[in-house]
Amino acid sequence: MNHDSIKNDLLRLEEKLLTPEVRTSEIELSKLLADNFFEFGSSGKVWSKQSGLGPNGIGTVRMSLSHFQIHPLNEEIVLTTYQIFNEEKMQHSLRSSIWKYEKASWQMIFHQGTPIP
Repeated sequence: MNHDSIKNDLLRLEEKLLTPEVRTSEIELSKLLADNFFEFGSSGKVWSKQSGLGPNGIGTVRMSLSHFQIHPLNEEIVLTTYQIFNEEKMQHSLRSSIWKYEKASWQMIFHQGTPIP
């Protein structure tokens, strides 16, 4: 895979994680989040896949993504960075995710949200 292909794939997955259809589906989230996934949320809470996933997924929010970049760490691990605007809270945040390519698909293993004052 080349840089542009990886960037397009990961942007599509990050945007997919913002959709109500995926956020409310335990099945879809389980496909995208690695078993060892954890997050430092913009709320300051720490989440894991096990603690964050319930029958209703992780809930819905209205967010838009911008300034998306990728930073390959090796051939199968990539750091993504971007900004999110939470339309409900009217708040911007910096975001970073680590994705791992394994068994012909990408899974998120880490995510962090940091509010922008």
